[in-house]
Amino acid sequence: MKRLSVLLVAAVVGLSVVSQAEAVPMYFFGENLSPGGTVSGAPVTARADFLSNLVGVGTEDFEGYPAGTNLPLGIQFPGSSGNVTANLTGGGSSLTEIRTSPGFGRFATSGTHYLNVALGDGFTIDFSDPIAAFGFYGTDIGDFSGQLLLHLENGSVLDVVIPHTVNAPSGALLFWGFIDPMNSYTRIDFTNTSGSDSFGYDDMTIGVQEQIVPEPGTLLLLGLGAGLGALGRLRRRR
Repeated sequence: MKRLSVLLVAAVVGLSVVSQAEAVPMYFFGENLSPGGTVSGAPVTARADFLSNLVGVGTEDFEGYPAGTNLPLGIQFPGSSGNVTANLTGGGSSLTEIRTSPGFGRFATSGTHYLNVALGDGFTIDFSDPIAAFGFYGTDIGDFSGQLLLHLENGSVLDVVIPHTVNAPSGALLFWGFIDPMNSYTRIDFTNTSGSDSFGYDDMTIGVQEQIVPEPGTLLLLGLGAGLGALGRLRRRR
């Protein structure tokens, strides 16, 4: 009985440690300062890591919108749980628009369409349902000393400084994403600290809580806890 008690205590402590670890949002970032207009290098690896922690997520690649489309824009994430949609608003400049031609370091990371955000414009994404994961490719970010900032909220608030290179070469590529196992968000505000920097965005991916893949350690300890609980009940019957 003493050995059983020790095992049960160890299982409870282990589950508590895993729970506390999972409470921290996971961030994914990769940067390629000279991709040459291709999707390559560390951003691709970062996106693969991000997607490996999710299942059945949806991605908006902007292929369904004509070139020259300005904000506001209703966007969708095909394949996402519950068919999450969103409204993309802001972008005071007429140059904040859907584009198909690469230019000034900005380019599509899939297909031919991407969102061009001009001259320090901020924009906001309001989601129809709370999301717990979000990731995107960005191009030409930071070459005019601009720092990209994100503000997420839904009761809980998360402020993030995207850790890209400031004064990067024109045409740089990055991927950034987050997964939060404990909180969900219905709004993301994009701002940058430069009034002259223009960015490109593509392949925005979202996920809800149910689409987060549990860590293997979590599943192992949950199984251990359940097994020890059953063993304890069996010992009591005897």
